[in-house]
Amino acid sequence: MIEGGNLLSTVRGPQDLKTLSPEQLTALAAEIRDFLVAKVARTGGHLGPNLGVVELTLAMHRVFDSPADRFVFDTGHQAYVHKMVTGRLDGFDGLRQRGGLTGYPNQAESEHDLVENCHASTALSYADGIAKGYALRGEKRHTVAVVGDGALTGGMCWEALNNIAATDNPLVIIVNDNGRSYAPTIGGLADHLATLRLNPGYEKVLDLVKDALEKTPLVGKPLFDALHAVKKGIKDAVAPQALFEDLGLKYIGPVDGHDQEALESALGRAKRFGGPVIVHAVTAKGYGYQPALDDEADRLHAPSAFDPETGRLLAAPSLKWTNVFAEELVAIAGERPDVVGITAAMPESTGIDKLAAAFPDRAYDVGIAEQHATTSAAGLALAGLHPVVAVYATFLNRAFDQVLLDVALHKLPVTFVLDRAGITGPDGPSHYGIWDMSVFGVVPGLRVAAPRDAETLREELREAIGITDGPTIVRFPTGSVPAALPALRRVGGSDGLGGMDVLAEAERKDVLLVSVGAFAHLSVQVAAKLAERGFGVTVVDPRWVRPVPVDLVALAREHKLVVTLEDGVRAGGVGDAVSKLLRDNEVDVPLRDLGVPSQWLDHGTRAEILAEIGLTMPEITERVTKWAAAFTTPAQSPLVSSVRG
Repeated sequence: MIEGGNLLSTVRGPQDLKTLSPEQLTALAAEIRDFLVAKVARTGGHLGPNLGVVELTLAMHRVFDSPADRFVFDTGHQAYVHKMVTGRLDGFDGLRQRGGLTGYPNQAESEHDLVENCHASTALSYADGIAKGYALRGEKRHTVAVVGDGALTGGMCWEALNNIAATDNPLVIIVNDNGRSYAPTIGGLADHLATLRLNPGYEKVLDLVKDALEKTPLVGKPLFDALHAVKKGIKDAVAPQALFEDLGLKYIGPVDGHDQEALESALGRAKRFGGPVIVHAVTAKGYGYQPALDDEADRLHAPSAFDPETGRLLAAPSLKWTNVFAEELVAIAGERPDVVGITAAMPESTGIDKLAAAFPDRAYDVGIAEQHATTSAAGLALAGLHPVVAVYATFLNRAFDQVLLDVALHKLPVTFVLDRAGITGPDGPSHYGIWDMSVFGVVPGLRVAAPRDAETLREELREAIGITDGPTIVRFPTGSVPAALPALRRVGGSDGLGGMDVLAEAERKDVLLVSVGAFAHLSVQVAAKLAERGFGVTVVDPRWVRPVPVDLVALAREHKLVVTLEDGVRAGGVGDAVSKLLRDNEVDVPLRDLGVPSQWLDHGTRAEILAEIGLTMPEITERVTKWAAAFTTPAQSPLVSSVRG
């Protein structure tokens, strides 16, 4: 059953928008906002960004002809309104739910979706290639890229702009300028756009243009010419379009992003031009919903379920992994003046905002620029500081080369804190933090810690920041921190990182279960079930999983089977590393590895996805029972498995 106002329920596709009067469009925009608040309040999702692009999305679909004309959203979380007007209104009850609508564009859902881009600063490169491809094929189609001003803090956007400017393809770039990415947008470009918003006369733009261009990480003749013109003091560079037209791009704006008529006029002119055009639309994130506008931190960017009347979250407060990290980092910074924090446009989401509040001069938000964050951290380390770079696990993949050659090659003490590691749920496959232990496991000298609870997070963060001869990673999942799981005892420590924790053990040493990070509680539960079946299981938490502690070799020799359990991809993961360690030390104990398969997993809750791939207590118990039975005979009566806590 579709819920919506009279107009909204009649919109089954973009063609239905083209016949509406200005008064009807105003009423429709209000209905869309009411619908968004009602639906996202139930399921959670990206609310603030979509409230800000209602009129913009309507204008796009009225001026252009999707799907013949192709739309690319950067990032895709601002595409809810696009979904609503392309025939998916009745799917919003299942938004971000298993089997329901995704929170991003999705080719399987609609012919109107082309690029499933969920990471920022990519749309212009996609659009450049799409427009070039249609031109080569002789197809007269427009490509429209919607780019948040936050995305323009990423260098990839400027690489794309430098190439787009050299073409004459019909490509319209809409800069959705709301002064924010997740949090308020940071950097010289953001300051420049903010000045344009606040100063229609542009009397003081010259110096700002100069600053913005000098800080722009772009090479090529267009930028050189622009810099040269500004440095010579050419007076016509004070126009607002200078920032883009000096790159060879036509510019329209700034346009009120909530003025339907003005937007359609600007987009119509851009469409008729027939070449690359920038349309600069100024919008307000959270527009039309007062609780979002009152949320200065992120304008209800991506709330979980909430009360639609007040905007207050419905879930009871709980201890979050991010909060534990943030509190401990502030404590460490209070003890060590050399500790600084860096994040990429997500200070609140990663906890760096707490460090910024306590030590404003020692926290840096570099915008959506993970590569720059990493190499800037290398520079800070070269200057004698210990940087802590806090990003989502999936986003550090973008900076692999910088971690490898800018940080690790120089053996620099930089700590990367990876939030949302492992299967994270409703945001879908692009946001699953399952690659880091495989991808970064090949980096020489890089150490990776995987805490299992709040206490081990605090402990391992301190150990990481105490390392001076190379980079470290501390990874933890999303959501609430589980109950403390104290060790029965700690063994080893010959690697200098404090040793491994034994979490459960029995007199019989049938199975050594190597548990990685957040799977500790699950591993202990499996050990208890196996004890009921007559198998003795030792559960060990290596704490530092890359490189694998050499002390694991002695433990493996004492058992008949080794099983690894990790919340990362199996290929190149901890299981592979343990196997290699045992082979190198001529330990012939058989090994079986459990982890995430190397495949694209649809969105859903963490529990649903783990069930789909067989990482649940009953299924793991059955599999390990079968494996163990091939190498040893179970005891006739249940065994006692020791576990503390």
